[in-house]
Amino acid sequence: MGSSCRTCHCLLALFLLSSAAYGQLSPSFYARSCPTLQLIVRATMLKALLTERRMGASLLRLHFHDCFVQGCDGSILLDDVGSFVGEKTAFPNVNSVRGYEVIDEIKKNVELVCPGVVSCADIAALAARDGTFLLGGPSWAVPLGRRDSTTASLNEANADLPLPSLNLDQLIKAFGKKQLSPRDLTALSGAHTIGFSQCVNFRDHIYNGTNIDPAFATLRKRNCPAVAPAGDSNLAPFDMQTQLVFDNAYYRNLVAKRGLLHSDQELFNGASQDALVQQYVANPSLFASDFVAAMIKMGNIGPLTGII
Repeated sequence: MGSSCRTCHCLLALFLLSSAAYGQLSPSFYARSCPTLQLIVRATMLKALLTERRMGASLLRLHFHDCFVQGCDGSILLDDVGSFVGEKTAFPNVNSVRGYEVIDEIKKNVELVCPGVVSCADIAALAARDGTFLLGGPSWAVPLGRRDSTTASLNEANADLPLPSLNLDQLIKAFGKKQLSPRDLTALSGAHTIGFSQCVNFRDHIYNGTNIDPAFATLRKRNCPAVAPAGDSNLAPFDMQTQLVFDNAYYRNLVAKRGLLHSDQELFNGASQDALVQQYVANPSLFASDFVAAMIKMGNIGPLTGII
């Protein structure tokens, strides 16, 4: 097996040495076949975040975008090669999802110690966990044992990845399609307590939104011109105060009507999720525990398991 996660022929982890039961994810899946796996992932992630702290948020998002298309199978990592079309050029991913090179670096380091054993899908799940933790968020035992996909779906990526323009009902439906509850939706959205978004994603909200603090809208307009495509790729932080610290500030921003995306502010708009948002504001530990539960649940969306 090669050290890259980007081509089909490199993707099939053998899993022959694993002690876990086939068809079932387990935090101890690689306990015997690659006992130093998590140390390698953590060390490589620490190096990546020392270079660029934002990468923690980027890899958390990459895992989300992987799981929402065909399940958590690593399909987002596949490059377009010849007639094969991957998911990287889907509208929600192109010029947006980043961190592929960090996944490749982790994969290379793991292969040096455990060749042909660990899947790229599992590496992405561990990287998302470590990115969260290294930015001050919770940690959790990541269920492992996913097999990598040799297929991808550009159409599913375009259809199933939630857009920033969605309203609350549409968001609930999109997450429900993946067997995630409204509570999971609101907890997972808290990932927007770290990282940045491009002007193209929040332009309509700051210029045409009605549920937004006027002063906040004015501030964001300084770096996001009204007429596209001017400034489309200009970045703004989801959270101005602690943009690279994983905390519950995202929810305080929603209560203050300072959600960056329309889809963010929809979680606090006089409807069903308002009470939960306020609970997360008052109780950071509740948010952390719900976020962990939702991440584990999301990580169990349609995994490929066992030996082919």
